[in-house]
Amino acid sequence: MAAKHFINDPTLLVNSALESLTLTNPSVALDSKNKIIYRRPSPSAKHQVSIISGGGSGHEPSFGAFVGNGLLSAAVAGSIFASPSAEQVRAAITSRVDTERGVLVTVMNYTGDILNFGMAVEKAKAAGVAAEMVVVGDDVGVGRAKGGKVGRRGIAGTVLVHKIAGALAAQGASLEQVQKVAKLTAENLVSVGASLDHVHVPGRQVSSKQHLDDGEVEIGMGIHNEAGSEQAKLDLPQLVKKMLAQLLDQNDKDRAFVNVNSNEVVLLVNNLGGVSVLELGGITTEVVKQLGSGWGISPVRILSGTYMTSLNGLGFSISLLNVVNTDIGGPSMIQLLDYPCEATGWAAPIVKETWETHNTATRDDAPQDESTEMKKSDLTTDAESFAASLTSGLKAVIAAEPEVTRYDTVVGDGDCGIGLKRGADAVLRHIQKNTPTSDVVAEVEKIVTVVEDSMDGTSGALFAILLNALVHSLRSANPGEATAQTWATALKHSCEALSKYTPARPGDRTLVDSLYPFVESLEKTGDLVNAADAAKQGALKTKGMHAVLGRAVYVGESRYDEVPDPGAWGLAAFFLGLAGLQLNEDDGWEAI
Repeated sequence: MAAKHFINDPTLLVNSALESLTLTNPSVALDSKNKIIYRRPSPSAKHQVSIISGGGSGHEPSFGAFVGNGLLSAAVAGSIFASPSAEQVRAAITSRVDTERGVLVTVMNYTGDILNFGMAVEKAKAAGVAAEMVVVGDDVGVGRAKGGKVGRRGIAGTVLVHKIAGALAAQGASLEQVQKVAKLTAENLVSVGASLDHVHVPGRQVSSKQHLDDGEVEIGMGIHNEAGSEQAKLDLPQLVKKMLAQLLDQNDKDRAFVNVNSNEVVLLVNNLGGVSVLELGGITTEVVKQLGSGWGISPVRILSGTYMTSLNGLGFSISLLNVVNTDIGGPSMIQLLDYPCEATGWAAPIVKETWETHNTATRDDAPQDESTEMKKSDLTTDAESFAASLTSGLKAVIAAEPEVTRYDTVVGDGDCGIGLKRGADAVLRHIQKNTPTSDVVAEVEKIVTVVEDSMDGTSGALFAILLNALVHSLRSANPGEATAQTWATALKHSCEALSKYTPARPGDRTLVDSLYPFVESLEKTGDLVNAADAAKQGALKTKGMHAVLGRAVYVGESRYDEVPDPGAWGLAAFFLGLAGLQLNEDDGWEAI
């Protein structure tokens, strides 16, 4: 693992890299606040479907360098390996692209991306924008059995979806047509990666557990350091043979996601960031030879290069696109793949005319604001007690951060505790600066805005959806003083709303394992202490529980026995803090 970097500050690294895109392609601009790369206003962009994608940084040139004529209209960046927030995506949809012909949002199959992009799409629809979303999951490295509810991860094959959809949009197709072809492309994609080592994220401590032994390769490794199907010592021909079998063998029912049997197949050999151009050429040759000799496949198009990375990952991925009839009466997938585009991340240079146009136009209009005037409600509470209880809960989350981070380092990517602490800190600052009123709905609504602005990733999206639904439920409650039963009923409705966006249920080893017991106990007993204890017991039960959602899915079985689910533990800390108790794994909860 290479842990040396020229830029060790991850925030500076992401921001400066985004800025560089405007320097190398004069047709794109940067909304630095929301980390959005977007096409500058031009006649060619005005009367077509806009296509927006994005995700965590660290996968460059995806996604920002694919913004340009004939490809993406905008790309939204999160911090390294973390999805952007729903507010960032909403800003892209409502203020950084043309919406006249509609907007197609494409995301890779990662929980945080689906939740945040999905929430933004729903908000855009509610505001009257014609918006649709396509989720791409092309990775076969983790099969059906292990993938479970999560499904296939999205990796490098996603860029083919972007290229084909972008070309179709540029030719004036409707939103319905562009969505159909994008989805069809995604459904006919298979990819698998392999790497000689994990990668180091700038600004994080180096973990010895992330190293692979000399000569060892991780087959099926994800683009965020996630584990694959196995680790083995293989030479390149043996490795390619195994990877192609995972992509093509129809007898492997765990991975036979696509029957690649059309007359036309597209091959993409992608550099994960740390393979030399020389070596990638040798890898490409080996892949093409084995496709012909072992599978009788002669690709009609071969793309080899750096399209979607895992920082400086010392690995590569293979993607195969089964070219099928689009049935829209227009250009074929191959014609769309060949259609000219102008984006620095694609193997097409910026044309002379673009440089000489000296287009300096930007979009200075602010994102379309949601209603900033909060409606007063008739649901009340004692403002002082509300503030004290909430403060206690937030401080409990902050205090639990080291423990949550330690747990997440064992079974995740180590950012859960920091994310929860970031949100708790922001809400705490808010209530210290703004004295809460007795209006329950107004106060929770203000907190929603703080959470949406301060928390990204999967946890941020889950809490934002839950709290938005809580506001709606509380507003529908009977007027008067908010009782424990009022909160329980509203939270129950919030859980139902959350279930529309995530398949997580009790027993799936997620924060839901704390949330549901809390709500059920509060509804049954009306006692906050009992409900908080139920949340803690639910969190403790996740120790040894097999994960079926999130990146913890890809962790080895033995590690689940070591710690409880980090998200469930952090949420239990909050509930116990609300009740004036603190979380103590060894001795049980105790009064603060």
